[in-house]
Amino acid sequence: MREFSLLSIAIRQRCPRSQFNSKGSSMSDLGKEYRIAGVTVRKVQEQYLHNVPPSFLYPAAGSGEIKAVEPRLSAVDMEDGRDALVVSIHTWLLRTPDHVILIDTGSGNDKERPRNPSFHHQTIPFLDRLRQAGVGPEDVDFVINTHLHVDHSGWNTVLEDGRWVPTFKNARYIFPRAEQEYYSSSASHNDVNIPSSGVYEDSVRPVIDAGLADFVDAAGGPFLDRFTFLPTPGHSIGHMSVLLESGNEAAIFAGDVMHHPIQVERPDLNTVFCEFLDQAARSRRRVLEFAADNRAIYFSTHFPGSSAGYVSRDGEKFRWSYV
Repeated sequence: MREFSLLSIAIRQRCPRSQFNSKGSSMSDLGKEYRIAGVTVRKVQEQYLHNVPPSFLYPAAGSGEIKAVEPRLSAVDMEDGRDALVVSIHTWLLRTPDHVILIDTGSGNDKERPRNPSFHHQTIPFLDRLRQAGVGPEDVDFVINTHLHVDHSGWNTVLEDGRWVPTFKNARYIFPRAEQEYYSSSASHNDVNIPSSGVYEDSVRPVIDAGLADFVDAAGGPFLDRFTFLPTPGHSIGHMSVLLESGNEAAIFAGDVMHHPIQVERPDLNTVFCEFLDQAARSRRRVLEFAADNRAIYFSTHFPGSSAGYVSRDGEKFRWSYV
C-alpha cells in the first residue's frame, strides 16, 4: 500500500484518462427508485471508471484469484473482454417523509487534482442530473459523507467567484469526527492519501467555515427516526456506514467497505486505497454478515449496474445479486 505513487503512475500508463475515466456513458444517469423502510432511494450517477485493472485495485490478489471469481461476476461488472473492471461513482438520493438526504457526493467539478488526474478540472452535469431526479441543491436537508476521500465529498462545494462554497446551502453536512480530525492534520499526509490531496481544503473546510457541519463520533449512533450510523473503520480512519431500518425492512449504505462485487466473495481482499488493512477486512465481514443475515438491501457506492443488491450466504462464502 505504501507503493501507491508507483501504482498511480502505472495505471496512468495502462489506462489513459480518456479510457479510465468515462464521464459520458450509455448507462442511465438516474437509477431506478427503491422503496425501503418508508424511504425512497435513487442513484444519481456522477461517472463510471472503465478499464480498471484488477491488479491495480487489488494489488495483493494474484491473477488466478480474480479469475476464480470472474465466472460469477455480472456482465456489468467487467469490460467486454472480461479482463478489466467497471467502477461507478454516484450519490444516493434519499427521500423520507420529512427530509431529503444525500449519501456521498462524488468527486465534484473544477477541483484541483493534479496528483489524481482522473478527477482533475472536471465538468460533469451532476447537479442537472440531481434536478432531473426532482431535487435542486436548495432542497437538500442533509448531506452525509461516509468518509472524506476524493470521490465521496467533491460535490460538497462548488466554485463561485474563485471561492469554494457549500453546494447545498440549506443542508446540514454530517462528517465522521475522526475523519475530520485526521484529514485536517499532517498525520494523513502519506502515500495512501495522495489521491485525496486537497480534498479537505476545498471540499470539507469551506463547509465547516460556513457553520453547516455536524459530526458523528466514532461510536456512531441513531440519526433522525430510522437511521443509525455504523462504525466501519479500516478503508479510512473513521469510515461510517449508514443503516436504514423500519419494521422488518433494512438497508445499508456502506461507502467504501467494498469497491466491487469481487469483495463479496473475497472479503479478505483490500483495495489499494485501504489504509488500515486489518480493520478494513473486519468491517467488510461485519457488513456482509449484517446484510446477509438481515436480508438488507446493500446500496454500494462503487458497484456498477444498479449498484444495489442482496448478499446471501453460500456455505462459508457470500454471494452477490443485483436488484
